[in-house]
Amino acid sequence: MGMMNVLSNSNSMLRFFLLVLSVLSVRSNDDDEGAVTCGSVIKIQSIESGYYLNSEEKTLGGNGSGQQLVTFQKDRATQNTLWLVRPAHHGMEDKSEYPDVASCGLAEPIMCNTPIRLTHLDTKRNLHSHGVKSPMSRQQEVSAYGVGDGKGDGGDDWIIRCIAPNSKYWKRGESFHLFHRDTAKFLGTTKTVEFTRDNCGQNCPIMGHLEAFGRGTNDKYTTFKVEQGVHIAK
Repeated sequence: MGMMNVLSNSNSMLRFFLLVLSVLSVRSNDDDEGAVTCGSVIKIQSIESGYYLNSEEKTLGGNGSGQQLVTFQKDRATQNTLWLVRPAHHGMEDKSEYPDVASCGLAEPIMCNTPIRLTHLDTKRNLHSHGVKSPMSRQQEVSAYGVGDGKGDGGDDWIIRCIAPNSKYWKRGESFHLFHRDTAKFLGTTKTVEFTRDNCGQNCPIMGHLEAFGRGTNDKYTTFKVEQGVHIAK
């Protein structure tokens, strides 16, 4: 299945995903049946805050790079927290989403230390980071990058760092870190960097959200789990 087909059908799939998410419960298993698979749609929850990785077609004006905002928010029911798990950037997306060089194959369980991309299902932009300071904590900005066709660059690649000892697969419900390959930072957030009227203005487009940032150390602020999802398998 090509990337263009997946993305072009994403709007019609959203209603199905949201319906399933209301009843789907995911738990870790001892084998690869509990693993996150390539091509699945997931929600990522911060362990420290309980908030969900989120993006919307908004910016913060003159702050940062001006790319699409990525934040964390507490409402798990919104479609803005749905992310498509894809192979790392390989430059062959026009021909195939899953060429032989892809870091993961369609419906294959993803092993720990595998590089992947996370594409925002609604806006079709990729979770991204680069050497721009984040607006609140002044760490590293995390954004959603691209023009809405799922394409991007190497700045969209994140490596799955499993936390459980002797882990082989990225398991649903188990803690992990997301390590940005280009800049060697970890995705992070915390309740202490909440956007409010005082720090974001009266008409803040992300009031009550938490900042997403890249962080140099892996700690409780960079620990996540796949709390829900629509998982595909062979």
